[in-house]
Amino acid sequence: MSWAGLVLGVIVVIATSVSLLQTLVVPRGFSSRLLIYVDRAIRTPFLALVNRFETYEAKDRLLALQGPTSLVVLLFAWLFLYFLGFALILWPLVGRSFEHALVESGSSMLTLGFVHPENKVSMLVSFAAAATGLVVIALEIAYLPAIYGSFNRRETVVTLLQSRSGAPAWGPEILARHHLVGLLDALPAFYAEWERWAADVAESHTNYPVLVTFRSPHPLRSWIVGLLAVLDSAALFLALAPERAPTEARLCLRMGFVSLRDIADTIGMDYEPDPFPDDPIELTFEEFEAGVNRLEEVGFPTDRGAGEAWGDFAGWRINYEQLAYAIADRVVAAPGPWSGTRAHLPGLTIVPQRPADRRRGDDKGEPRRSERGHWA
Repeated sequence: MSWAGLVLGVIVVIATSVSLLQTLVVPRGFSSRLLIYVDRAIRTPFLALVNRFETYEAKDRLLALQGPTSLVVLLFAWLFLYFLGFALILWPLVGRSFEHALVESGSSMLTLGFVHPENKVSMLVSFAAAATGLVVIALEIAYLPAIYGSFNRRETVVTLLQSRSGAPAWGPEILARHHLVGLLDALPAFYAEWERWAADVAESHTNYPVLVTFRSPHPLRSWIVGLLAVLDSAALFLALAPERAPTEARLCLRMGFVSLRDIADTIGMDYEPDPFPDDPIELTFEEFEAGVNRLEEVGFPTDRGAGEAWGDFAGWRINYEQLAYAIADRVVAAPGPWSGTRAHLPGLTIVPQRPADRRRGDDKGEPRRSERGHWA
């Protein structure tokens, strides 16, 4: 039995090393099985608890702990598997009980040194366990700054989006606000920034998939809803005014749905890789028309009406809608307009919060109003 344990221990150590290298060292979006198992194990109880809360704010506060919890559990899972693997390897070598092998494995991995190896072979294994423990801790210490550096870069741009689109973000609102304040000329730079942002998110969220579940500090902001809104605004501009839409809008759209597909490949999410432009989308024409009406209310210059622009808009959106909706539902993102349904937020839609358009001479006795989400 002990020698069978040695073989199993070697397999455990090798498999854990592969998972560690894929996740922390190799700069490529490998999907570690351990990472998938940990994500499922943490996600299930969190979602079960979320269903017990009534308000979106309470759900968001709880879900904010999901990503960091998954990260901590993953780090301890690597240490535990190494601890178990080296104990199984030491079991036949020390010639004593498995309990003694566990103690020696822990003493070596944590570099405590209170258990002396029984022979030269077990000494070599103990040295390997000690070196492994140090390497794992060092890699994990270096891992956390990389994780939070990527998170900060992501959230800085998402936070900047709030002044341009409200919270939660909405595609038509981006175009409407830029027109209201006379900043349509700033849209090329805006789309160029989001093209680079999408590329950065594709790189960071495939190398560190746990970032997908990290939520924004503000409950109504979300990286996936923000990206969806920016892509919708670009598709709207190209559909309503194709001659005046900036070239950067096309580049942003392309990078946006490529980013979503890269992330989907890493987290094991299915999607249609080559949709046809006339395939049906979930967004209805009535919802699209309501967004176009918002633009018409503020006088946004268009060359086409909603009916004529619908086909082109749907042709762009088919490339990213399915994945954006699926990821937004998976992370229970803020349910803004045009962002799909949430299985754990049934019937809830939160309209973008808009600042009051106040001017000198306005009636100060008029009550202040703020739009908020509603349960259907």
